[in-house]
Amino acid sequence: MDTTFDVVIVGGGAAGIGAARRLTAQGSSTLLLEASPRLGGRAHTQDLGGYPLDLGCEWLHSGDRNAWVGIAEASGFPVDRGDPPWAKAHPGNVQDEDNEEAAQRAFGDWEERLRTVAAGSDRGSDALEPGGTWNAYVRAIAGFMSGVAPERISATDYLAYDDASTGRNWHLPLGYGTLVAASLPSSTTLRLATPAQRIDLTADGVAVTTRAGTVRAGAAILTVSTAVLAGDAIRLPSGTDPWREAAAALPLGRNEKIFMEIGRDAAFESDVHAYGNLHDPRSAAYSIRPNGWPVIEAFLGGEGARIVEEDGPAAGFAFVSAELVSLFGSDVASAIRPLAVTAWSRMASIGGAYSCALPGRSQARARLAQPFEDRLFFAGEATHPHDFTTAHGAHDSGRRAADEAFAALRERRGLGLRGSMAAAEARAAR
Repeated sequence: MDTTFDVVIVGGGAAGIGAARRLTAQGSSTLLLEASPRLGGRAHTQDLGGYPLDLGCEWLHSGDRNAWVGIAEASGFPVDRGDPPWAKAHPGNVQDEDNEEAAQRAFGDWEERLRTVAAGSDRGSDALEPGGTWNAYVRAIAGFMSGVAPERISATDYLAYDDASTGRNWHLPLGYGTLVAASLPSSTTLRLATPAQRIDLTADGVAVTTRAGTVRAGAAILTVSTAVLAGDAIRLPSGTDPWREAAAALPLGRNEKIFMEIGRDAAFESDVHAYGNLHDPRSAAYSIRPNGWPVIEAFLGGEGARIVEEDGPAAGFAFVSAELVSLFGSDVASAIRPLAVTAWSRMASIGGAYSCALPGRSQARARLAQPFEDRLFFAGEATHPHDFTTAHGAHDSGRRAADEAFAALRERRGLGLRGSMAAAEARAAR
């Protein structure tokens, strides 16, 4: 392993790759350390049944201002700008259209009440209608959005994302994870399966200790998840407790996906979106035959994802199978079979889905984004002020941290050069 670089990046997800791209453009020598054996972090496309399925982030949210759109097009990746399946009408798919419309209105009303709650308790559950008929539906959708129950959602934080979103959701047929992993500049030195164990400050930068040795650099950019940062997997310099505390105030929620393979060509129409039990907060959202593929993707959030995390994949498959039978009839039971299930919460190098600020702690994002001693810089979706939970927010935070690190290095080296010149002049005068 080379031992000296301008910048070492810890974490090879969207933020780390965004930082590497920016530093490469600035001419900095860069090492990227990734704990897992692959790039991408929470962007992970896997070939399942011959189809590129996204186990993590999938949609180019706010596509009209999403940096990954430009990266995709410059790299030859097709971008589907059509409406997502959940935005389309699917006649005959909804068991009770009136109830679904009522549930959706209730969710919209909850979001509106969040504005009042944000000025008070800031607790998302306080915006629920007491005894509301559709509170279970609101809880389920909130789980999709934030990965946690409304009791653990900061209304201020939730609205920051909602207000900034453009509502344009585009798709990458070859997979979001495929694009992210393919976007690391070739000039970046990469070390996979090399977790950082310790980061120390040095006189001229940082020293990052790994099982493969110690790397020295002028600066480090830390892009690991808040679950990792708040834990003890990486020993950080003395004085960084406020950063760990900020990370703890931005815990990762639960979100998992279950993929089912469709065994009969006659079963299910293409590009259909469906929702499970409107009165069950564990209900999943279903993407059926995306891109015409013989696959069903079930997305579970919050309490629904807890089934997979705590009871295991078999329980998750049983739950979504029962919901699909209730939606489409008993004949579908013989037409589907398990294909794959995610386990983001059980991955030690990640530890969950995406960050959600606890009530009263939305300011933790800005705190976490602050540099430490102009040596250690922080990036990742959790540090973005309004595009958190997204791959483009992570990417943009990486660019921001790269600019901060580059400016700090330039200033430090400039001062060092001036100091050397002054010392030489003093010696000459003697």
